[in-house]
Amino acid sequence: MSQNISSIIYAGLDVAKASLALCLQGTCHSIKNNPAGYRAMLKLFQPFAHLCVVCEATGGYEKAAVTALQQAGVPVAVVEPGRVRHFACAQGRRAKSDPIDAAVLAHYGQAMKPSPTTALSAAQQRLRHCSTRRQQLVQMTIDERGRAEHYADAISRRQSQQLLRLLEKQIQQCEQTIASLLEEDQELLARAQRLDQIPGVGPVVTATVLAEMPELGKVSDNAAAALAGVAPYDRDSGQQQGKRSVSGGRKTVRCVLYMAALSAIKHDRILRTFYARLREAGKKPKVALTAVMRKLVVLMNRLLKNPHFQLAT
Repeated sequence: MSQNISSIIYAGLDVAKASLALCLQGTCHSIKNNPAGYRAMLKLFQPFAHLCVVCEATGGYEKAAVTALQQAGVPVAVVEPGRVRHFACAQGRRAKSDPIDAAVLAHYGQAMKPSPTTALSAAQQRLRHCSTRRQQLVQMTIDERGRAEHYADAISRRQSQQLLRLLEKQIQQCEQTIASLLEEDQELLARAQRLDQIPGVGPVVTATVLAEMPELGKVSDNAAAALAGVAPYDRDSGQQQGKRSVSGGRKTVRCVLYMAALSAIKHDRILRTFYARLREAGKKPKVALTAVMRKLVVLMNRLLKNPHFQLAT
């Protein structure tokens, strides 16, 4: 938003499966969570030149409304629910209802002025959907293999084998679709080719990062690490030094970075040396591996931000 941030009106949008509660300048509106409701909401926004909608990430129920608003040119800030709940508690607000939560979101926006969430292109949205589906299928495969160890009867074992073959086939279909999506979009393809230069970063990692972190290449290195959930936070108080730990961020990205880091410390000389140095200094394996994950996401951010940036050899 290029306008003066102090002139922006923040509207709070509490999202449920079937309904939306909108707090706009102190007035709460109840709206259906469907295309007709989105059109009604846009009509309410027409008198306001500078407006930003604040809503929480609610496990997917907010996605259709967010997409509709972004396509209409309305900035939307999708924020972590925990931040808003702490904000409400700090104000002494213990009660919860849809209208109350919408009002809290509006006050949070006015006080904290969150940046609008990056809108995804049509290609990025399709890539995200396909990447998410692949992750679901992989998890289903892991779960079924774990159960299959305990099947004692023939029909269960036979059905399990059939299911695993089906899941494997669908995973391959998702991977083929992801490859096609990258080939069809020149911007995504160029970004994917840059990321592929990093040892340990393969097609799955590349597709997940491009789908789940559209901000990559547009933010600082520290912000990129925080978005991925691999930024260590201090836990100090007075003379006591607490253990640094990571928290928050996008779980899906963090999971693929973990696998990429395992590969990188085997196949990349620089990252292998970096990991070994941390281990020799007494760092635990997961702590050292998290540091490698942070290195990877910082490299990704720099490669996408600067076309002239080259990896060390």
